[in-house]
Amino acid sequence: MGTYLNPGNKGFQKILQSEYVDKTGMIALINKTIGTSEMLLCISRPRRFGKSYATKMLCAYYDCSCDSRGLFDDREVARTPGYLTHLNQYHVINLDITGFISEAKRQRKPLADVPERIVEAVHKELKDMFPELPAGESLMENLSRCVEETGREFVFIIDEWDALIREAKGDGEIQSAYLNLLRGWFKNNNFTPNVVAAAYMTGILPVKKDGSQSAISDFKEYTILNPGRFVEFTGFTESEVRLLCGRHGMDFEEVRQWYDGYDFPGHGAIYNPYSVMCAMQDQKCRSYWQKTSAAESLMTYINMDFEGLQEVVSRLISGEEIEVDTESFENDFETFRSRNDVLTLLIHLGYLTWNEEDGTVRIPNEEVRGEFRKILNGTNANRKWMELISRSRKLLEDTIAGEGEAVAKAIEEIRDTQYAPTFYNNEQALRYVIKFAYIAAIDQYLKVEELPSGKGIADVVYLPKRNSMLPALVVELKWNKSSEGAIRQIKERNYPAVLEGFGGEVVMAGISYDAKKKAHSCLIERNLMYG
Repeated sequence: MGTYLNPGNKGFQKILQSEYVDKTGMIALINKTIGTSEMLLCISRPRRFGKSYATKMLCAYYDCSCDSRGLFDDREVARTPGYLTHLNQYHVINLDITGFISEAKRQRKPLADVPERIVEAVHKELKDMFPELPAGESLMENLSRCVEETGREFVFIIDEWDALIREAKGDGEIQSAYLNLLRGWFKNNNFTPNVVAAAYMTGILPVKKDGSQSAISDFKEYTILNPGRFVEFTGFTESEVRLLCGRHGMDFEEVRQWYDGYDFPGHGAIYNPYSVMCAMQDQKCRSYWQKTSAAESLMTYINMDFEGLQEVVSRLISGEEIEVDTESFENDFETFRSRNDVLTLLIHLGYLTWNEEDGTVRIPNEEVRGEFRKILNGTNANRKWMELISRSRKLLEDTIAGEGEAVAKAIEEIRDTQYAPTFYNNEQALRYVIKFAYIAAIDQYLKVEELPSGKGIADVVYLPKRNSMLPALVVELKWNKSSEGAIRQIKERNYPAVLEGFGGEVVMAGISYDAKKKAHSCLIERNLMYG
């Protein structure tokens, strides 16, 4: 049992000793590819979406150096065809590319050494495990000989396969050396069909589109844009999260607001598994997002302001859905020609969720929205953003204080900024401006649009977050009608009824726009007790 060759099942054993959501059904999908032209799989997911858990599970299942029936017999995979056929029947080569990169950096060695370090590490363990192998032969020659002598092929399991491509961006020689290593394993007609039973590679980004990564062009890809048959193994499904909430006594609706949002048509919601499990363990919903180098560079990309990207991000934060063309993205961290490229990168990083049916993206949940708030409020935010936030905070204060004239004036000012729609000609355009105007409210409120209540639908409702002393806000919008009529509608249709149980006050704001006068008006009433 080695580190890289036949690592055994201890990694998966440790996972099972803590609470485990059964994802072994994925093994059945991989089993179906063995011995077929689709035996090479590349699955990309955002960070914190269980990639390393999956690789440990696969090692435990395929590794011939251990007996893993006790780990899988009561799992989903045990009820699928081929379960025993492939269980512990292969040699496994398991590589975490980030580990080799970290070790090279620790020793202050160049990244150019990493491909050869990988070869040396695997070859050493192979010769230690099979001392009868002849000296002087290459790794590939000895792998072939090992298959001949043992009758067992190899399953390659590679975590963070794209890490060296990302780390060595702009260095074609390092990338080429690494890709040549992969080419030798997976695109060699004298080696691949005879030695490789299957390969499972996972990382953050899909294969680069410009052809430079042809070493893995034979891999069948399943990305976060199109996870295909692997969609339920991308994260936690809604039914799995409901079971966890019931087991831990957590409020499912709160968990949904915090961690749901990665939607796939026909399959439903997918939840961030890392954050959900942290919330269960801590008995608290909050952000468990861990800052990464990708996150730190995000502000750099946004500050480039491709085609009004900063405006788009503000719209996303305010709750808008934005159309995005994902086709031009070249699957790297450096080639950006438009705002579409940056937004597509954010999908792959887990910052945005993609709806293939209508081609739009949005911020998926409260956890990720918090990261965007940090970007918007950070010290590196540009002047335009800071001005927008400052106006919005003052607007929120004036709304709560009942200062209708000040609110109307602030909305007029925001209407005149770059963030307003070009055609200001209907109630939807007014709604668009209002969401920008109250963008600062996302720090302390949950925004719900068109919330059903009583006898109608409230346009926008801001619900104070748990333990907040702030009042709830109900905003009704009118176009070419009076703000008094908006307040009257709130009362007549009993919109505040939906807020029963919050135990605080409601601020009712009727906001209207008179197209002839080209002016906004606002009437505010409060002190309506509920709960």
